[in-house]
Amino acid sequence: MTPKTPVGVLISGSGTNLQALLDACARPDFPARIAVVLSNVPTAYGLQRAQDAGVPTVVVPHRPWPSREAYDAAVVEKLRAHGVEWVCLAGFMRIVTPVLLEAFGGRVLNIHPSLLPSFPGLHAQRQALQHGVKLAGATVHLVDAGMDSGPIVAQAAVPVLAADTEDTLKARILEVEHTIYPEALRQAVRGELAPLLAVD
Repeated sequence: MTPKTPVGVLISGSGTNLQALLDACARPDFPARIAVVLSNVPTAYGLQRAQDAGVPTVVVPHRPWPSREAYDAAVVEKLRAHGVEWVCLAGFMRIVTPVLLEAFGGRVLNIHPSLLPSFPGLHAQRQALQHGVKLAGATVHLVDAGMDSGPIVAQAAVPVLAADTEDTLKARILEVEHTIYPEALRQAVRGELAPLLAVD
């Protein structure tokens, strides 16, 4: 049997996308395994999800570090210590720097709750409602130095209903996030994103 590719997942909160990745990686036929879950928030519930699944966890609080680059260097050190080859951002509420991106060149994925390039950054669901769009959704993309600007790997659309609030729209988008993120990771570790990795 081919060894599973070790993946590190970075979180800051409850970790629902982490749970979807944990569930996928637990399947015998899935080509990746989560080697470590790292959080910048010691109380993040996602850490408990990882522990319940028997996955090692690491907390690296961001406050003591003099710069984003110094923080990311510490994160890279922890990820490398667990043999990580791919990195998934799953509600990691920090902008990563070239220090991390260069350490895992072209092998950092993120999930975002909009149909990028529309509504990057925070509060994407609120932005969608304010603009009156009829379709929202979720995007998995490779991370680059910009804000949610890397090559798109996968997308799924979610209709915006007349009665939607930010919370109801967020909940429906989360459902599709939990489907497309594991599938994008599967494709990534199997080398099926090769054409995207060549994009400047």
